[in-house]
Amino acid sequence: LVFTSVTMKTFCGRANPTTGALDWVEESEEYDYHQEIARSGYADMLHDKDRNEKYYQGIRAAVSRVKARGEQVVVLDIGTGTGLLSMMAVTAGADYCYAIEVFKPMAQAATCIVERNGFSDKIKVINKHSTEVTVGPDGDMQERANILVTELFDTELIGEGALPSYEHAHMHLVQVHCEAVPHRATVYAQLVESDMLWKLSQLQPIEVDGNKLLPPPAVVKCAGAPSVCDIQLSQVPPESFTPLGPICTMFRVDFSKQVSSAAQSYTAQFKAQTSGRAQVVLSWWDIDMDPDGSIVCTMTPSWNYSDPHTYPWRDHWMQSVYFLPAEKNVSEGEELNLIVSHDDYSLWYSLTHNVQNDVKVATFRPCCTCQAHLVWTRPRFGELNDKQRTESYVNALRRIVKPDSVCLSVSDGSLLPIFAHLLGSKKVFSLESSGMAKQVIEQALNTTSLKHGVQLLGIRPEQLSLADLEGNQISVLMGEPYFSTSLLPWHSLFFWYCRTAVIPLTALWSWPWWSLECDSLRLWTDVFYTDNEFKQMPLIQVTSGGQRSLLKKKLQGCESQKSCLFVGDQILILQRNLPINSLKILQCDFLDFFSHFVSHI
Repeated sequence: LVFTSVTMKTFCGRANPTTGALDWVEESEEYDYHQEIARSGYADMLHDKDRNEKYYQGIRAAVSRVKARGEQVVVLDIGTGTGLLSMMAVTAGADYCYAIEVFKPMAQAATCIVERNGFSDKIKVINKHSTEVTVGPDGDMQERANILVTELFDTELIGEGALPSYEHAHMHLVQVHCEAVPHRATVYAQLVESDMLWKLSQLQPIEVDGNKLLPPPAVVKCAGAPSVCDIQLSQVPPESFTPLGPICTMFRVDFSKQVSSAAQSYTAQFKAQTSGRAQVVLSWWDIDMDPDGSIVCTMTPSWNYSDPHTYPWRDHWMQSVYFLPAEKNVSEGEELNLIVSHDDYSLWYSLTHNVQNDVKVATFRPCCTCQAHLVWTRPRFGELNDKQRTESYVNALRRIVKPDSVCLSVSDGSLLPIFAHLLGSKKVFSLESSGMAKQVIEQALNTTSLKHGVQLLGIRPEQLSLADLEGNQISVLMGEPYFSTSLLPWHSLFFWYCRTAVIPLTALWSWPWWSLECDSLRLWTDVFYTDNEFKQMPLIQVTSGGQRSLLKKKLQGCESQKSCLFVGDQILILQRNLPINSLKILQCDFLDFFSHFVSHI
């Protein structure tokens, strides 16, 4: 995430490892902004043929309508990015174009691209936020524009600040009867029942050896994360959800007229098509590039597309999934009100029974009150609710946990300590680096009456002492691993760092070696960085099974300071207590080798 302020300082989003919240960090002048551009959706947008063709058709039509009125065509392009839409406008016959781009590296790129394509005399790139642009003889723009071209949309339509930008542009930057491309947007929604999608929002009961773990009441009552869940609904099997109502037109925004960013609500009334549990709202939008609605760019999923064989695939715009604050039972034929509300940047949905005409609308967007939705992402909720995945972990633990086991878990908000206790461990400790994750697990322990069976330690692994473990030595170290700061692939390998840090507290001082027949994990030595006293760890490539078996036997006799990690056909020699500061994973499936990795130390 990147945000550029009007003073041209650039802030990048970073996850706070303590709270799990998103902090905005001001970057220095030496920061490589190109990395942010590379990780953004620019490439996918520029290669979106359907989007580009529809925009070009809409721009040509708008230019023709203005010229038919006998006016000179002055175009305002807000959020020009690479300058593509501005160059489309000039190619379509526009007399002049003002291209606004607040992100300095992109503005510089747009200036270069415009110059190399020979449009410098007709396109002026303005490196400002549109709300800071001035109009007049001494201003950034000599006159108001009569065509407004923008691409300020995200999956939620308004999440990039489209409404405030349009509102300001109509008041200060464009003429009263300007042409807008796109001309209007329409938001659609459908109420459905879907256990698969609902599991991305709410923790479900979990059974372990006859013990039923219920989610904490605070989590059950919580409205969930307020942010939209963007998803490719085309990849969601239609049989995984049951429509409870028709596809409803929720609201429209006419971009050629004055736009308001004030909070508003809209209601769609319909009769329930079938009985079920109202849980999820599927939503998407269309944009009409012309007033007649003959040039349409739609985000509808493939199963609702006119011709699925020609469905345009895109990742920069997807569909939205909204979770109701609480599931509601509905009966076939029942009158329902589906309500969508929005502020200047986000949407949220609610559902009421049509008992009376007065529809109660939530003034504020629902937000998480239980903290679990701040600790666990939606994919994480899906993992925790995956019965097969849970069974795999429990089976792995069942093989190694004994009545005298002293277990230490290293993960953020993991349920493994609870599983280990239910399987009969003598003692279970859990390192929780996140304060919020610690509180969430405490809620789960209180719900399951296991508060005294698992002890949560909110300290770093290198600070752990025997006193913290009540004098016990660790015999089982476990982790999924899942960490709230897993922004980069190697963050999940924090588990290995913890293993090195807790070796003095373990029952055995020697490291075992593992034979991992897991071809999905690949480790490469060129991205290992170690302290100066250590040499780079050697990676041995073994080409045949016979040679591998022979080398295994030889390596079993290695001196105790070294241990061997077998990954597929590759053998990695690890020195004991070797700190791993950075590691790149090309492919990794931690679940596949969890049962090998969790072991007696």
